[in-house]
Amino acid sequence: MMILSEKLVENGCKVVFVNTEFNHKRMVSCMVEQQDQNSLIKLVSMPDGLEPEHDRKDLSKIFDVGLNTMPHALEKLITEQNIISKSDNRIRYIVADVSMAWSLNVGCKLGIKGAIFCPSSAAIFALLYNIPKLIHDGIINSDGSLLTTKKTIELSPGKVEMDTGSLFWLNLGVTMNVKHMLNYLDTCAKSSNLTELWFCDTTYELEPKVLSFFPKILPIGPLLRNYSNMNASPTRSMGQLWEEDLSCTSWLDQQPHCSVIYAAFGSITCFDQNQFNELALGLDLTNRPFLWVVREDNKMAYPNEFQGNKGKIVQWAPQQKVLNHSAIASFVSHCGWNSTMEGLCNGVPFLCWPYFADQIYNKAYICDELKVGMGLDLDENGVVSRWEIKKKLDQLLSDVNMRTRSLKLKEKVLDKGRSSENLNKLVKWIKG
Repeated sequence: MMILSEKLVENGCKVVFVNTEFNHKRMVSCMVEQQDQNSLIKLVSMPDGLEPEHDRKDLSKIFDVGLNTMPHALEKLITEQNIISKSDNRIRYIVADVSMAWSLNVGCKLGIKGAIFCPSSAAIFALLYNIPKLIHDGIINSDGSLLTTKKTIELSPGKVEMDTGSLFWLNLGVTMNVKHMLNYLDTCAKSSNLTELWFCDTTYELEPKVLSFFPKILPIGPLLRNYSNMNASPTRSMGQLWEEDLSCTSWLDQQPHCSVIYAAFGSITCFDQNQFNELALGLDLTNRPFLWVVREDNKMAYPNEFQGNKGKIVQWAPQQKVLNHSAIASFVSHCGWNSTMEGLCNGVPFLCWPYFADQIYNKAYICDELKVGMGLDLDENGVVSRWEIKKKLDQLLSDVNMRTRSLKLKEKVLDKGRSSENLNKLVKWIKG
């Protein structure tokens, strides 16, 4: 969303970027210097309805409380902003994350037009939109469980064949009340009908089948940051919730070409101590240089046997810069869509380790459809062993065809002609 905001500013728009108070405080603490440099993006916040001590990783609380709190808070924020602003600084348009599509209702109430933007894949966008239909047609229950085994499901605007065993992923991997989540997403799906302007961080070349099936979704990806000199730029990326450690780029400069394993699992993924141990020892076993992102909130201890002599560990990395570096050979990833897009745009093969939600679908698409990655298998104890990690990384790094396919796909995904046209449409709608 921040990168999209930067693109809009580059095209002459002014942006008021609305976050929850919790995320706002985290983001601002990581980007003081950028805020001074970019006054055309104004950062503001609203309450999410939770108390300070509540765990924001428990999504069910946000889904349960948010719909009763955030719409009123957003309406108040916009109204106050427009009262104090000069005419050219009034909020005239809303671009909402698809998971905040209820904000279009607020816009309608205030006479403000809007669009929705999906930072995930077009396939997930289509699935989220069809949640009300899936429930109505008896494909899924209100608790997220599947009620059918049929292979052909009628989704708007037509029929599509799916493996229903992996269709509904919302109840995987995290602690939550799925009923609350479905109610929230059902509301967002219905609210998305308040606009004809649907945008997504993808490309026609990357998801041709989905975009042909669902032509209402307009791709504007890949949304990447502009760096005049990718490896030399000292500034941190706007919109991060963790402070980037820029020292890793100078460390990469000292490594051989296409030699480094980059391991990063996003801002949510958690491992228990046993799995954390196996990952650490698996990286050691490869006997290759590695760059491993271990977040500040990690509670696990490194195993006594862990050497890490060939690696560098940081709490957060400037990922786009890292993946663009010539020393990177592979990406051990949770397969979040941002990471997926950044890996694909830099031609880096994936070792896929999804955690929950759309990551499971992304992993399947990377490995089975795009064929630019490999998955990991659990042992009899439900753990990815150090030996499995070493084996798959050895296979991945020795697979010349995998690397070739990754580089060819990079060229296709980076062809932004039609995506640029769609972004220009959004700019014209905003300015018009």
